[in-house]
Amino acid sequence: MKAMILAAGFGTRLFPLTIDRTKPAIPFLGKPLVGYVAEYVARFGITEFVVNLHHQPDSVIDALGNGEQFGVHIEYTREVPKILGTAGALDNARHHLEDGTFVIVNGKIISDIDIADAIESHRNSGAIATMVLKPNTKRERFTIVETENGLVKGFGDYATPVSGEELKDVEHDIVTPLMFTGIHILEPRVFEYIPRGVYSDIVPTFYNPALAKGEKIGAYVTDANWFELSTIPRYLDISLSMMGSGDVHFGRNCVLAGAASLKDSVLWDDVTIGDGATLYRTIIADGVTIEPGEHFENAAIVRADMVRNCTEIPEKAMKGYVQGENYIVPLN
Repeated sequence: MKAMILAAGFGTRLFPLTIDRTKPAIPFLGKPLVGYVAEYVARFGITEFVVNLHHQPDSVIDALGNGEQFGVHIEYTREVPKILGTAGALDNARHHLEDGTFVIVNGKIISDIDIADAIESHRNSGAIATMVLKPNTKRERFTIVETENGLVKGFGDYATPVSGEELKDVEHDIVTPLMFTGIHILEPRVFEYIPRGVYSDIVPTFYNPALAKGEKIGAYVTDANWFELSTIPRYLDISLSMMGSGDVHFGRNCVLAGAASLKDSVLWDDVTIGDGATLYRTIIADGVTIEPGEHFENAAIVRADMVRNCTEIPEKAMKGYVQGENYIVPLN
């Protein structure tokens, strides 16, 4: 069996952390995020991978290489001149995937979902595809997947966020919405629904037409751990939850001068922290120098020259400002 990791996205909501790399190539606790995904899938005996590329493609290749360091073999497909969407990505990789059942995994997740169990469920169901779903107990902004008797029946709107007393009521609501985890298992017959040369997402191109035609789409529901690192606050929160409270992650070649105070922070490579500096809940990207006595809290920091040389700041990016030689993005 083969797996495809989706790694072509722009990572606009993670800007400026993605200013010189694509989202799956950002470091996560000392390893590229997409490397975690490769190792995770390989634990279930899947070692043949296809990885799609578009934005900052060399950053993914630099992160993964041929896959040997992660115990897998990787082939790449390139999407040019435009990004293709998931359906287009499959079309572009069909020569790698059309010889048997395959798995698709989003390149921006950290999870311990049992893919082997999901595959067994898929095979037992006789479905053309199986979506791995998770209860959206917090009613976060994910599309609702409608199911019945272990099968997907359709797709609703985004879940409606709730808080406070409303959340207590929702926790007792038996109709907790289900959301898609970015993991699905597909049969080669899906290519009958995907036209050649398509630029499209997989829901309108495959899932909706397949459901309309009466195809069985399996729904594998799990309560296993699953995190999506799609925004800077999510990236920080998930990093801290996996490190432990009060911890600090240091990348390679970091220099901590004097009596600096660091807590709940993530430092990438080649970072210098000056004497008397204070960091709390802060992400420091490659090559940043924090001057002596500076204080930062709930922020992401990159070198200002990287932003100055950037042709365009994405609309979805969190707003930041230049301070000295650094570009600061408040996370509040």
